[in-house]
Amino acid sequence: QVQLVESGGGLVQAGGSLRLSCIAVRRIFSININTMGWYRQVPGQQRELVAEVTRGGEPNYADSVKGRFTISSVSARNTVSLQMDSLKPEDTAAYYCNAKAGTKTAMTDYWGQGTQVTVSS
Repeated sequence: QVQLVESGGGLVQAGGSLRLSCIAVRRIFSININTMGWYRQVPGQQRELVAEVTRGGEPNYADSVKGRFTISSVSARNTVSLQMDSLKPEDTAAYYCNAKAGTKTAMTDYWGQGTQVTVSS
């Protein structure tokens, strides 16, 4: 019911910056998008939260990215972006856009296709 389209990512040297963007397309207009954010995953490891923001709420960041990454969302446009500065090699991962959407009684996680971020040392 919700399709997430990502853009951005790529290869950058340590200390550099990248920006990820995501737009959520609702196939059913009665579905409300409550939260949008970004997760990342390294092969062999669990997917982990990077940053997320709930409609009308404050952003939530993983400790490892606080002070370096900034999440922004335009609720009216169902978009979310992640500005990543001072990148480190350990930030290398596949990054996934996430949206939590549904009705008042049931929320579902939706995922983008993933975009690779590689930080060279």
